[in-house]
Amino acid sequence: MVVCVCNAIRECQVREAARSGATTACQAYRAVGCQAKCGQCVPFARDIIAQERAAA
Repeated sequence: MVVCVCNAIRECQVREAARSGATTACQAYRAVGCQAKCGQCVPFARDIIAQERAAA
């Protein structure tokens, strides 16, 4: 699933970044070489990161 349309960041990329230590959406986006643009995706990315942190 696409999380960020502006940067074409997929859910699996956000999950992998979270597993690698990203604790914020901005950190996750930087991990894949991007940054948030319009910001519409940030709440969804935060939820994904929270899920990964809870599962760890």
